[in-house]
Amino acid sequence: MSNTNNILSTKQRFGIIGNSELLNRALEIALRVAPTDLSVLVTGESGVGKEFFPKIIHDNSARKHGKYVAVNCGAIPEGTIDSELFGHEKGAFTGAVDSRKGYFEEADGGTIFLDEVGELPLSTQVRLLRVLQTGEFIRVGSAKVQKTNVRVVAATNNNLQRAISEGKFREDLYYRLNTVPIAVPALRERPEDIYLLFRKFASDVAVQYRMPAISLEPAAREIIEPYPWPGNIRQLKNVAEQISAIEQSREISAQILSTYLVEQRGTSAPSVTGAASYDDMNTERELLYKVLFDMRNDINEMKMMLRQLQGYGVGVAPTMTPEPKHKDFAALLPQHTENQEYDYAEEVIEDQQAVPATKADMQREQIMRALRRNGGSRRAAAAELFMSERTLYRRIKDLGIEE
Repeated sequence: MSNTNNILSTKQRFGIIGNSELLNRALEIALRVAPTDLSVLVTGESGVGKEFFPKIIHDNSARKHGKYVAVNCGAIPEGTIDSELFGHEKGAFTGAVDSRKGYFEEADGGTIFLDEVGELPLSTQVRLLRVLQTGEFIRVGSAKVQKTNVRVVAATNNNLQRAISEGKFREDLYYRLNTVPIAVPALRERPEDIYLLFRKFASDVAVQYRMPAISLEPAAREIIEPYPWPGNIRQLKNVAEQISAIEQSREISAQILSTYLVEQRGTSAPSVTGAASYDDMNTERELLYKVLFDMRNDINEMKMMLRQLQGYGVGVAPTMTPEPKHKDFAALLPQHTENQEYDYAEEVIEDQQAVPATKADMQREQIMRALRRNGGSRRAAAAELFMSERTLYRRIKDLGIEE
């Protein structure tokens, strides 16, 4: 009974939705291993919510008053990852104008979460193995051995066994990280939680953008639960946001819902190793939905301004101007006569035809806006755009954005 209460309180504290036995089992393992200092490897497909488990382990451990440092290994360029993790000395490389602590040094006495650990280059894996075995590391450009006392929790959506057979991941590091494995279930393995999650995401969108929440008709619920959801919770959230932004009706029928799922219908869910490819495709959608939401808010603000302007000077409550009944707008234009004379003439230079904004232009503009709003912080901008830091870094590089 006590264990069940711990799981329920953990769900409430971290906003975890679901009653699946597989989810409860993963949470139970995390709570049991938290008081120890054993290394933990969290595995699961992309978009299943692996990032919650390191926080749960840290907050229920003896290190909860120490630092919690989360590092996305896939978002750091290979040439600088050793410096980021272990620090560097002044003059160690071009641009190293001062010495700097690495993440392992900063997290001393706390917990470090290595997300996408399967993306680490082999040279960095050797350094990481030494830290796990002895707690020792050496800054880049230094010969002095330093000690650190950290608890390591790693996560990956890659098949590390296959990576080992291909020579891309060290076997000894795998067994060192995989002391306690936690497998986070895919969304298709917990169908009883799908409708609960959809309702939560629809409610969040309604609150954030001040609009009525959408709801599913019974027939639509019968479609949403057996759907395979290859993008897992992230895809479900995106679908809820799409429908909230695009559909006028707040009651979603099975026919409407099926139009948002037809692209994946009939396809099998991807394996763990192929899950990342869905993220690349999904990033463009996330940015476009963000643009739609921003445009919708701008239009609503313009409507409010027009209503206020119409109310000024007449002393009555502002009203919206009814749509004209004229269909022939040419009849409303002033008629030109042959004998009409003008006091002056003005040269009119036609503007060049505006080039319509491409999808890449819209994505570039949205990313630049997010970076400006967050003072250039990629982490904050990625959170605002509903994507990982690694994905944001890749999009910045692909779109040629200069910060």
